Amino acid sequence: MDILYMIFLLAAAALWVGLHVGVAGTSLRDQAVARLGGDGRFTLVFSLGSVVSITLLVMAWQHAPYIILWEVPGWLRWLIALAMLPAFILFVASVAAPNPTAVAGKMEGLPRGITRITRHPMLWSFAIWAGAHALGNGDLTSLIFFGTFLLTAALGMPSIDRKIARRDPVLWEKLSKQTSIMPFGAIFFGRMTADFHEIGWVPPVVGTAAWLALLMFHRLIFGVPAVI
Repeated sequence: MDILYMIFLLAAAALWVGLHVGVAGTSLRDQAVARLGGDGRFTLVFSLGSVVSITLLVMAWQHAPYIILWEVPGWLRWLIALAMLPAFILFVASVAAPNPTAVAGKMEGLPRGITRITRHPMLWSFAIWAGAHALGNGDLTSLIFFGTFLLTAALGMPSIDRKIARRDPVLWEKLSKQTSIMPFGAIFFGRMTADFHEIGWVPPVVGTAAWLALLMFHRLIFGVPAVI
């Protein structure tokens, strides 16, 4: 039975990655939109597929066997908890400002805010969250589960870039010259300057507040403490 749950977990992981990397950011999406008769229908089908795939993924994760791969020392848990702070701030910043895929054709004032730091703040927040939890659990099932989201985020960044380049080559030319996937990469190489005033107070304040709240209530919500 354990091996069946592991196969189930791997299949659910492959379905999730296939949908979000193999379809959403590729020319297959355009073909699917044409076959389904428009973006609205594609979004509906894709959303249903995403709900099904993540439901299967969570179910498989909950029932798969616990196979320890490494012990997680207490000091590492503290480092992982600290790593989650920028993940929260990046996520709030990504929600508080338009992302590159939402501004096609609107060149004026770009790039701004968090886009100066990285083109993909939301995917970086997911990548940090997934990587931290894969490292902090230390078992095979968690490595597959959280590794699925880490892989999706890592592959999703260049996939989104390719989608922008296809849809709006003029916008992509500007973004690619002035921004970077790697946080602070464009700033480090002198292609962009940081402007934290554009980011504003909401991402750091709300992100830090959410981070502190989750540290306090992690055991209550998920059954295990964030740190020991």
